[in-house]
Amino acid sequence: MLVVAAVLFALLGVVAAYAASRFFPARIPADGLLLGTGAAGGLIGGLVMRTILDGSYPAATLPAAFATAAALVSLLARPPKRGRHAKTRPAA
Repeated sequence: MLVVAAVLFALLGVVAAYAASRFFPARIPADGLLLGTGAAGGLIGGLVMRTILDGSYPAATLPAAFATAAALVSLLARPPKRGRHAKTRPAA
């Protein structure tokens, strides 16, 4: 049963990474690192929460897996690109 839960946590992480790449295409790089980070974040968050709750509340472990994956994926975000008018002037 733990193997099924681990696969589900990893899939939730991949879904979080895919959603981030679709909602923020300019800030989130769409590559293998993104999907790997999402899967690892989902797996870590889900397994830690499952350990804390002793596996008795599976409905609480799924949001924790998704939130951890989203937090780790957000670390890969680039700063927004600034336009020509957003540059600061040097101090005189």
